[in-house]
Amino acid sequence: MLGFAVVAIAALFCAQAAAQAPAFPTKQVRIVVPLPPGATADTVPRLIADKMSARWGVPVVVENRPGAAQNLGAEIVARAEPDGHTLLATPQGPLVISQSLFSKLNFDPGAFTPITVMASLPFVLVVRSEAPISSLADLVARAKANPGSLTYASPGIGSPTHLTMEWLQQLMGAKLVHVPYQGAAPALMDVLAGHVDVMFDNAGNVIELIRSGKVRALGVTSGTRMAELPDTPAIAETWPEYVATSWFAIVAPPKTPPAVAAEISRAAIDALRAPDVTRKVEDLSASVVANTPEEMAAFMADEIAQWRKVIDVARVKLD
Repeated sequence: MLGFAVVAIAALFCAQAAAQAPAFPTKQVRIVVPLPPGATADTVPRLIADKMSARWGVPVVVENRPGAAQNLGAEIVARAEPDGHTLLATPQGPLVISQSLFSKLNFDPGAFTPITVMASLPFVLVVRSEAPISSLADLVARAKANPGSLTYASPGIGSPTHLTMEWLQQLMGAKLVHVPYQGAAPALMDVLAGHVDVMFDNAGNVIELIRSGKVRALGVTSGTRMAELPDTPAIAETWPEYVATSWFAIVAPPKTPPAVAAEISRAAIDALRAPDVTRKVEDLSASVVANTPEEMAAFMADEIAQWRKVIDVARVKLD
């Protein structure tokens, strides 16, 4: 009888907990991406949306809302109903960089509910193959010997690759002239054309250009060398603290119930760890992260501190 009573009490407790947990999902789930279609940050959430839809039995759709340095999409999700049916899948900008770049935002980056970091990939420092710059050491020597003579491209002021180059210059003790563009593609085109000397870009955007001999890789920003580029040194081999990655995370609106956030996190992590999704992420020269909400929160705190220091030293501001 005692055993039966324990089982009955446990069953009653579980039933009460289930009754108290918010029903989720009850309708279509929308994943807002603050970029145009086609970028890695747009591709990765699309890879997991189908898995999440199959798991939940409701449509999971990706909606592109670019604008305002990726802050528009973040603002939309920050104002959404905190029931888990609207999510943000974003690069690091709105979550850890914008708060140090802008004196005022229409959302609080720290108020989002962490779900998981989906994937990450390093940046690669490249020059056109005909450029008379053969290595990172050569770049440093030329920049120091001829201040202001070398130029670097970026997708825009305050972009991760712009700040990554600002950090490198702080370590180099030399300055290059910044040439900002409206997007990575036109910036890379001008490097290929010889109008600008160097730039950082996502590994996925330049690996084939490196393999074809159109650009030369001077270094990667991962802690160790990339398997795809074994002959290209990690910049951390020269400056051990220098590790910078492009990463893509999912967050939910502020005040999303913990039970709902936990279910979204489980669904996203399971989707990312599915062999077919992992393979497709790796085809983008990225690595699956799939960390827990707690791990993501700690990671973001480190990223906020790192980029705030870079931004403060470089005196970069966008208002």
